[in-house]
Amino acid sequence: MANTINEIIIIYSREFISDRSFVKNSSDAYRYFFKSWNKETIELFEEFKIILLNNASEILGIYTVSKGGVSSTVVEIKHIMFIALKTNSSSIILAHNHPSGNLKPSSADLKLTERINDACKIMDINLTDHIILGRESYCSFKDDGYL
Repeated sequence: MANTINEIIIIYSREFISDRSFVKNSSDAYRYFFKSWNKETIELFEEFKIILLNNASEILGIYTVSKGGVSSTVVEIKHIMFIALKTNSSSIILAHNHPSGNLKPSSADLKLTERINDACKIMDINLTDHIILGRESYCSFKDDGYL
């Protein structure tokens, strides 16, 4: 009897996205990410999510990569690349929150973004932006010149 390995199933949410939703700028990305975030925990623990986009910048889905503690969460680059490749995404947008409310990227945020961008280049996936969410505002790595 031969052993079989089942295909890994990816579940990502389209619950917070209307049909044919597009991301044209950082404000759009923030709006879609914020809709998908649990408002009761945005200042309690850190989460990391990605928006998956097709070639026309249409949202394929939003995927939660990790949930952590008050000051950090573990993000594995290979996990992000796996999800992007599995969904045939042309580009991705990263997002995480800072429970402290400080929207300035940390040195760890900048280093992680650089490493993810390097991996994206190898896989021919465009890293469009990285958003740090706050309850009232956001920081866009692209708009602020970090990416």
